[in-house]
Amino acid sequence: MALTLSLLDLVPLRTGQTSAQAVAASMQLVRRADELGVHRYWFAEHHNMPAIASSSPPVLIAAAASRTERVRLGSGGVMLPNHSPLIVAEQFSTLAALAPGRIDLGIGRAPGSDQVITQLLRQSGATSDVDRFPDNIKDIIALSHPDGANLRFASGGEYTVRATPVATSTPEVWLLGSSDYSARLAAQLGLPYVFANHFAGDHLDHAMSLYRTQYRPSAEHPEPKSFLTANAVVAPTHEEAFERALPHLRMMARMRSNKPLRAAETVDEVRANPSDEAERRIIDHQARNWFIGEPDDVAKRLRAFAAEHGVDEIMISAAAGQFESEPLDESTGRIQTVELLTAALRR
Repeated sequence: MALTLSLLDLVPLRTGQTSAQAVAASMQLVRRADELGVHRYWFAEHHNMPAIASSSPPVLIAAAASRTERVRLGSGGVMLPNHSPLIVAEQFSTLAALAPGRIDLGIGRAPGSDQVITQLLRQSGATSDVDRFPDNIKDIIALSHPDGANLRFASGGEYTVRATPVATSTPEVWLLGSSDYSARLAAQLGLPYVFANHFAGDHLDHAMSLYRTQYRPSAEHPEPKSFLTANAVVAPTHEEAFERALPHLRMMARMRSNKPLRAAETVDEVRANPSDEAERRIIDHQARNWFIGEPDDVAKRLRAFAAEHGVDEIMISAAAGQFESEPLDESTGRIQTVELLTAALRR
């Protein structure tokens, strides 16, 4: 089975690394992904998280666009309750002008952080009402269209609003989620849909079934269009792959245990401080939903996973940790994952 490979980047931050170094490492990765023929490269939106430096997808997409030529770039996703629909439409329409035909706008309904950060974002005034999420999606699509959106006043008259004055390229809008709600809404609006399997795989079958059975064709998308996300770590040996996966697995275990978050550990730190029994149980449970191992084995398992769920594209979060000896401004483990996996998928 031919399988299209895409990448999701949270811009991970490891011990001793600055945000500047983490961003530099991600820019190195997106350049390499472009050279290797990766289809899409999306940046996530998370706020005030010690191990994640991806808080502003539009800025990172613009930086990536200046360093690449072919790969589609997008958000995985913009957390819409944090932003005004007009601002989102303007940002991504501008990105579409910078990189015509290469911009995706993935939109999510979650805040991407905790309640304190949500309140701080709302103080800026440039946010949207989560209860109007479906209408805000429609507004963004209309505002991004070359014809713009027409506002009708109660007193009479209209006012046309466009995200950019003369648009020749518009972003492709995708709805992201891990619940029935997002699957139903994507089907209702005739939009492409991505199930966030990399952190919430329990409802995958149900959500995909809802999306496909309830899908209403739209002019842009007469057929359902979807792909899945997954965590993947690939190395020359299974032992190295699992070692590189442990820092991220342990960080996720800390989150699920409500322990204080910190920058991702290096592989060396994990070796020096083994997990206790409770943490190991969480790690083992999470690892079952990951794709960890040697190139051909992971490629085979990803193909089977895609075929099982009726998709021909998988977006991986290359969750490979770093050794202390590896440069702070490079993504050695993540680049190795992508290089080995793209080669294996071509065989």
